[in-house]
Amino acid sequence: MRLIIEMLHRFSRLVKIIGQDDFLDLNKKCVLVLGCGGVGGYVVEALARSGIGTLIIIDFDLIDESNINRQIIALESTIGLKKVDVLKTRIKDINKNCNVIAIDEFITVDNLEKLFDYNIDFFVDACDTTSVKKEIIKKCLNRKVRFISCMGTGNKLDPSKLEIIDIRKTNNDPLARMLRKFVKDERINDKVMVLSSSEVPVKTGDRTPGSTAFVPPAAGLMIASYVVK
Repeated sequence: MRLIIEMLHRFSRLVKIIGQDDFLDLNKKCVLVLGCGGVGGYVVEALARSGIGTLIIIDFDLIDESNINRQIIALESTIGLKKVDVLKTRIKDINKNCNVIAIDEFITVDNLEKLFDYNIDFFVDACDTTSVKKEIIKKCLNRKVRFISCMGTGNKLDPSKLEIIDIRKTNNDPLARMLRKFVKDERINDKVMVLSSSEVPVKTGDRTPGSTAFVPPAAGLMIASYVVK
């Protein structure tokens, strides 16, 4: 009882909006976030601040100086550290009662299956690997696990162009174009909800995409809102 009172006080401003029962329900949920970069880091941040009870965070990267312009965990003091380690510490500093499962591993189509050993209520795909994204869609639909997949946020400047829509309605997103074809070829009839931008990407002439301090974070916060709702 004491723990519940403490939680209700810590998250009292959210409880005012969604009510005590729905908040306590969020506290029982498990959300998996694959990819803890510019988008995924903000997804995790907002979910932790919304009282989600269990967060499974997965990333194999170290924090690099070039991450500082857009990633919430990237600071002068965290350069060179493992992303999942820094993010786990941050989550615990926000909500010490959150159960955090940090997986420092590169996920491929070959080892993706083991993630479904967890009792996941929502799967957030914020990874960069197209083949893994395709497999996530199939596995989540087959298992009836709720999910959302983030499309490209690189080379974009306008966060107001972001939207959460079915993959079939996306445009001006090269990554979404590939996944639209995949969904069509696989004859998938279910809705495949994604976060996508309709903004025409800026051409940089470089294979490594540019990024801003506002588009990836805005995408992450929108995804977190979708998950909570």
